[in-house]
Amino acid sequence: MKRILTAFLIASIAICHVTGQKKWTLQECIQYALDNNIQIKRQELQTEITKTNYEQSKMERLPNLTADASHNWNFGRSTDRFTNQILTSNVMSDNFSLQSSVLLFSGFQIKNTIEQNKYLVEQSLQDFQKTKNDISIRIATIYLQILFDMEALDIAEKQLDVTKLQVEKTKKLVDAGSKPKGELLQIQAQQANEIYNVTNAKNNLKISYLTLAQLLELKSSEGMDIVVPDTIQINNLNVLSSVDDIYNDAINKLPEVKSAELNVKSAEKGLEITRGQYLPTLSLTAAYYTGYSDARKKYNYDKMKSDTLGFVNNNLSMPVIYNSAKYSEAKYSFFDQIKDNNSKAISFSLSIPIFNRFQTRSNVSKAKIRVMDATYNVEQTKKNLYQEIQKAHADATAAFEMYNSASEAVASNEESFKYIQQKYDVGLVSSVDYNIAKNDLIKAKSNNIQAKYQFIFKLKVLDFYKGLPLQL
Repeated sequence: MKRILTAFLIASIAICHVTGQKKWTLQECIQYALDNNIQIKRQELQTEITKTNYEQSKMERLPNLTADASHNWNFGRSTDRFTNQILTSNVMSDNFSLQSSVLLFSGFQIKNTIEQNKYLVEQSLQDFQKTKNDISIRIATIYLQILFDMEALDIAEKQLDVTKLQVEKTKKLVDAGSKPKGELLQIQAQQANEIYNVTNAKNNLKISYLTLAQLLELKSSEGMDIVVPDTIQINNLNVLSSVDDIYNDAINKLPEVKSAELNVKSAEKGLEITRGQYLPTLSLTAAYYTGYSDARKKYNYDKMKSDTLGFVNNNLSMPVIYNSAKYSEAKYSFFDQIKDNNSKAISFSLSIPIFNRFQTRSNVSKAKIRVMDATYNVEQTKKNLYQEIQKAHADATAAFEMYNSASEAVASNEESFKYIQQKYDVGLVSSVDYNIAKNDLIKAKSNNIQAKYQFIFKLKVLDFYKGLPLQL
């Protein structure tokens, strides 16, 4: 048993270790978010509601059916609805009815409502897709931010390692009397600054991982790691499509444009529905009524008793003797009354709107305004899309140029720093000059990776507008 438990514990630790060391690709992050993100799930529920409304609107063409039942007690003077007798005794009665009605014509409002709800379903599906696209873009953004933070941390750690070696060399030279102590203090101050930079870079990386975990609806970012692409190609800017080409692709593919266009169709159907209020409505109703009253039961019993005694009082040749048991059997039963008391009705109802204080006219005016607003919204959506593509294209172009400039600056500062470092090692320059050269190199590298990921992100956004999947 101990061996089994030990083996199980080792296996569990191994599984946990493997799980904790799972590395996420960009595609895995996006898919996991699409499956688990709460914002996406809520939008999906809204889509289900619109589908339910659409199915229900189709059911409005069918007749309804209702059944009613009531049980009543009357005390004192009353009129029985089945016998029309004036009663002074207590009466117990039951009423039952079955009724069905169907709307035959309502100014085509049902037909137009069905079509409007169909457009609303399609619009909700496009909104659902837009929500997924927004989440995908946000994940791609934070994924690239993590890659940026990882490179920034790597640069900071490497620069710190160089400074640590320099501190050791300077300390030896100070101890040997070859350099003044002030040189050591200067280089140690540089080391302290670079330790701060490393700490700050680690914190930025942790925050970025936490943001990614939150988008994925994970409880914690502990043990989370992403896959670093082997190489991220910085393509030549000439391969970038023009703004108009990207816009023409996007306008036919992006859900926000389709959603805005469907909203116009929905508003137009809403206008037709409102205009239907000018027309008359025609409905058909069929009903079945029945009931039971113990007053009628008593009435038949008393009548039979009276008729029997009448035979005796009139001295007929064959007098009948009143038998209470016989009359009890002759009482009018519940089911007999249900059968005999039934009544059926069928009716047509026509309602013609004549004057409703101009309410319908106001509703039509408001519906026309909604159509105009929806039309303007399509234009605004397309305009915003074009401006976003313009900006992303301009940002990509600027980032590419900045990347090339920063790459040249890195190469130049690396050569300069090597030269300064060699002169510093032989005492030809001070630690101040050394620190300046080193900080210039760090800044150039930071600018370089920032421009690099800025260009990559804008390029991926432009690809996404063209309908290409988000991938590195």
